[in-house]
Amino acid sequence: MKTTACVLVTRPLADAQRWVAQLQAAGLPALAMPLLEIAPLLPPSELAAWRQRLPQYAALMFVSGNAVEHFFEGWSGPWPPGLRCLAPGPGTGARLRSLGIAESLIDEPAQDAEQFDSEALWQVIGQRPWAGRQVLLVRGNSAHKASSHSDGGVGRNWLAEQLERCGAAVSSVAVYERRSPQFSSEQHQRILDASRDGSLWLFSSSEAIAHLPAGLDWGEARALATHPRIAQAARMAGFAQVLQSRPALAEVLASIKSAFHE
Repeated sequence: MKTTACVLVTRPLADAQRWVAQLQAAGLPALAMPLLEIAPLLPPSELAAWRQRLPQYAALMFVSGNAVEHFFEGWSGPWPPGLRCLAPGPGTGARLRSLGIAESLIDEPAQDAEQFDSEALWQVIGQRPWAGRQVLLVRGNSAHKASSHSDGGVGRNWLAEQLERCGAAVSSVAVYERRSPQFSSEQHQRILDASRDGSLWLFSSSEAIAHLPAGLDWGEARALATHPRIAQAARMAGFAQVLQSRPALAEVLASIKSAFHE
């Protein structure tokens, strides 16, 4: 049976479903094909203990929306006066706002920043007096050695180094784990079809690309990546055509529509 080309959204399931809904609302054929699973790492008692220490920090750096959700699972406040939150992009910032954290306490790249990542965030916060201040990085762990730019791999390490060079005392806590999914036989077949039917893979993580089934030929496949490092990972995996877009919804939509109307 011939399959229909569509956009395969590879984010973790909850995020993928939100993106699929947005793409479908824009008239695009889209399917959730999560290449990352997200699982909590810490029991409620340990999370509560970390949150009790919040008053000692000048800032919390969340590497992703998943970090926000898992760190604040079961949280009911109150928020320590003056504690700032650092977000590498608008998705993470939106999760913080949904918890009721004041806009004035959230630092993130400008909406028109070239990229949403740690480097862009540093442009916002790099000139602040960090010497002697404590910063907590809230992140995820990978079940494998591959790193994910969007979920705190390269970007997280780089930002920690910049803060430490400015005299900050940086500690970190991993609150979730990224895992490779177990594909059903139907998913395996859809992945195989999508490697050659003109579908467009939407990648927001290099680690997701590493979780694609081994042994497939991507020489007829195409991808849209939301960061230069992710685009490079897609090329290294063998994708024949790799497009690139900022992760903002409007620009992703424009890139997809352009790809499907070439």
